[in-house]
Amino acid sequence: MYSKIAWVLIMIGGVNWGLVGVGMLMGSDLNIVGMILGSGTIAAIVYLLVGIASVVTIFGCKCKKCKESEGGCIGCKVDAVKQAPPAAM
Repeated sequence: MYSKIAWVLIMIGGVNWGLVGVGMLMGSDLNIVGMILGSGTIAAIVYLLVGIASVVTIFGCKCKKCKESEGGCIGCKVDAVKQAPPAAM
């Protein structure tokens, strides 16, 4: 469960940072989190959660499911993709 939450937060953070970079090149502010939440406490909490999610992803999740899979959260996803049958075209 934590790995899915971490994955979503990392995607939000990654897209937001990409838009910040594009905005800087274009001379505007495309910080979506900042636009939606402002620069207050809630935005700071979102940024903090994205940072925590990154650390969890780097060092691995310590939940029971991930410990039993011997690959951590990222390993679980990679193994699931490798074992999935090819999609029919």
